[in-house]
Amino acid sequence: MVMRTLVVGGTGPTGPFIVNGLRERGREVTIFHRGTHEVPEIPDDVTHIHGDPHFAETIAEALDGHTFDEVIASYGRIRLIAEALAGKAGRFVSVGGVPVYRGFGNPDLLTPRGLTAPVAEDAPKARDEAGEHFGTLILQTEEAVFEHHPTATVFRYPYVYGPYQLVPREWCVVRRILDGRRQILLPDGGTQLSTHAWAGNLGHAVLAAIDQPEASAGKAYNCGDVDQLTLTQIVEVIGQALGSEIQPVAVPWEVAGPAKAITPAGRHHLLLDLSQLRGDLGYTDALPAPKALAQVARWYVDNPPDVSFEERLGDPFDYAWEDRMLEQLSSTMAQLRQASRREGDDDGLAVNDEGGTFRPHPYAHPKDAGQLRDQRGR
Repeated sequence: MVMRTLVVGGTGPTGPFIVNGLRERGREVTIFHRGTHEVPEIPDDVTHIHGDPHFAETIAEALDGHTFDEVIASYGRIRLIAEALAGKAGRFVSVGGVPVYRGFGNPDLLTPRGLTAPVAEDAPKARDEAGEHFGTLILQTEEAVFEHHPTATVFRYPYVYGPYQLVPREWCVVRRILDGRRQILLPDGGTQLSTHAWAGNLGHAVLAAIDQPEASAGKAYNCGDVDQLTLTQIVEVIGQALGSEIQPVAVPWEVAGPAKAITPAGRHHLLLDLSQLRGDLGYTDALPAPKALAQVARWYVDNPPDVSFEERLGDPFDYAWEDRMLEQLSSTMAQLRQASRREGDDDGLAVNDEGGTFRPHPYAHPKDAGQLRDQRGR
């Protein structure tokens, strides 16, 4: 008997990976979406139900008379979809997001400030506090899903990179390379580190739950790439993929202005604990992060976003402003280097091969037997 699977959404970043993975598993796939855009990755043998998955009445109208063996809800108001399909779906999988964690929307709620790492699935959740409204709605949706489908599986997506991303952070780097820029401003030196995920890896994670319904029943999972890259590393990978050397330039967060568009998770780290996903479902990346990121960068070269995408991204690509900042930063750094020098004393620091400094370790290394102190007086 052929399993009938409904995918709510299906044309966003992860949708084609999920839909085609289901087809490879022999499922009869239907997608329920608004029909405002179609993507070539969805084959003709997939059935389309066009309707609005955001309102109870339009959901009921679109799905009237339908039942499914499986539902993967990745779009729309999922709490309403879960309610509408109660008793009409044998298996329910839903997609939410990491703002569900307390402190994601408002780091000031936590002491110390910001989320500690890694963030596990049982970390405190957002609950109607200042700056946490969106996270509270996500939590309420998760609770509604489990109320109507106790054996459901919930996935908490981080920032997703891949084709059809509505706010493609990678375009901040790709466009500058295409425009001939050779420097890019990175807030806080590009050291920010948060969990991101290639769309294909997220699709792979969702399909792992489809393959293992008993192991994943009644659970919520963090998901993302196994290995994470700093912003500086992201810039380096994209530059290499496009055959360009683009130099990251550190700028303090307080004056970074539009350069902050490259940090979708904000200033603080957000690293998710993936041990439950890996332990329960044996998850590994379908494609390692550096290879996936390079592939996505090349896709954007061939498929550049339109102006509306750039408006959502919040990056004005104001190169005149950037040039003024670069000039001021260069001048300020020269002054700071001069001010940081101390006559006749290097403060016990040594210079390494890359021009950086390090403090020698405190353990003695005598050169002769019986020597009480080594050449450094240790």
